[in-house]
Amino acid sequence: MVRRQIPDNVVMDVLRTPEQVVMERDNRKAYQSRVEMNGKLYLVRVIVEDQVQPHVAVTLYRTSNIGKYWRKS
Repeated sequence: MVRRQIPDNVVMDVLRTPEQVVMERDNRKAYQSRVEMNGKLYLVRVIVEDQVQPHVAVTLYRTSNIGKYWRKS
């Protein structure tokens, strides 16, 4: 989070109330939400391994390329 300059409150909001949860490879899930940071819209993605207890956040990042990852209903 620190290296990618994503505030911890943003990460916790995405994990608590994601706009979308999409399947990723290796049976992982991406919890993702569109978030405005520094006046720009980003997609924040938290990749979660939920086959273990407790769930583990494997990685997280933000991207401005929202269309690449956003799933249309």
